[in-house]
Amino acid sequence: MFSVVGFSWIASPAATELETVVMDWLGKLIGLDKRFMSIKEDGTEGNGGGVIQGTACEAHVVAMLAGKERTLARLMAEGASKNDCDQVHPKLVAYFSDQTHSSGEKAAAVIGCRTRIVPSDSAFRLVKGALLAAIEEDRQAGLVPFFVCGTFGTTNTAAIDDLPGIADVAAAEKLWFHVDAAYAGAALVCPEFRPLARGSERADSFNFNPHKMMLTNFDCSALWVADSTHLVSALSINREYLPRVKDSTSFAKDYRDWQIPLGRRFRALKLWFVMRMYGASGIRAHIRQRVEWAKWLETQLVADGRFEIVTPVVFGLVVFRIPPSALPAGTECAANRANAELVKRMTADGRVYLLGTSLKGMNVLRPAIGSTQGTQANMDLLLEVIKEFATAVVAESD
Repeated sequence: MFSVVGFSWIASPAATELETVVMDWLGKLIGLDKRFMSIKEDGTEGNGGGVIQGTACEAHVVAMLAGKERTLARLMAEGASKNDCDQVHPKLVAYFSDQTHSSGEKAAAVIGCRTRIVPSDSAFRLVKGALLAAIEEDRQAGLVPFFVCGTFGTTNTAAIDDLPGIADVAAAEKLWFHVDAAYAGAALVCPEFRPLARGSERADSFNFNPHKMMLTNFDCSALWVADSTHLVSALSINREYLPRVKDSTSFAKDYRDWQIPLGRRFRALKLWFVMRMYGASGIRAHIRQRVEWAKWLETQLVADGRFEIVTPVVFGLVVFRIPPSALPAGTECAANRANAELVKRMTADGRVYLLGTSLKGMNVLRPAIGSTQGTQANMDLLLEVIKEFATAVVAESD
């Protein structure tokens, strides 16, 4: 049973039906809107549902394919011919911010559509006004907007895009609205974080990775759609060797129609084990502890006096730098050199590992606190190493 290739219900009823149930469990655990559930509150089958992808990159691809399918179906319903729709393909545009994960542009390359990168605001968020301006410009150029990604917890800074504003634009412009919560979505297990995701209840698809901050082994990327019609239509291909046979009383899906590959592993089982072993309280305790450690690190860095917190700590990501004011030269160029050198030396040292990034031309460091095996001792070591190498870098700065 553990090594099944559960691409359809008949291949493994257990793997398929457990995934349907577990994804509804998980959706309710993070407070997803009921539109995303496979089974409605009255026990009847819903239009939505969840599926476990390998990664958020795969989720991005299938969401964009569903959005493309829905757009073409709408154009056909409005009187466009098949030839007209063929002419539309190279004009389709997907919208991302300059902080959206690289999976967005990769997905666009896979499905063969245009991308429009919209500048983020001073808080590194995609906001309504900038998105509207980009769409209007593209429509004037004869292009066809069809998809927008809003991020709940960006990779660089854990920023939260203007999800309510993006939802407004998506509804008015008939765009597929995908929420990429790959990193921060796990925090929604804790009710106190849910107000931050307002607007996601109006999305067409929502994705997060339990394998990031929710105690689940890689790979396990949870994707929900509010209406599976266009997803299945985009990805369903029938062959005589792929029978569609299932119990007429079952709500189970043929998940091969919800993903790129045909074959699939029994990923739902490990998610089931995590949820059964830790329970909601155990998962919440794990996430809250990591957030607490991140805020502790923020406090310690501020107290040191040589560091600047670049963005507020909300989840487990701490974005900081050595600012110009801490350096003899006092310039942004000197600060960028110092922070790049700090990352380089810490990485070469090997006691801790973190990555730097660039935010609108500013070099910063960004430790992410989320490991299953993390301890306060690890945090103490991280702070010790940061301070040790910062001392050397500041002393040698010109």
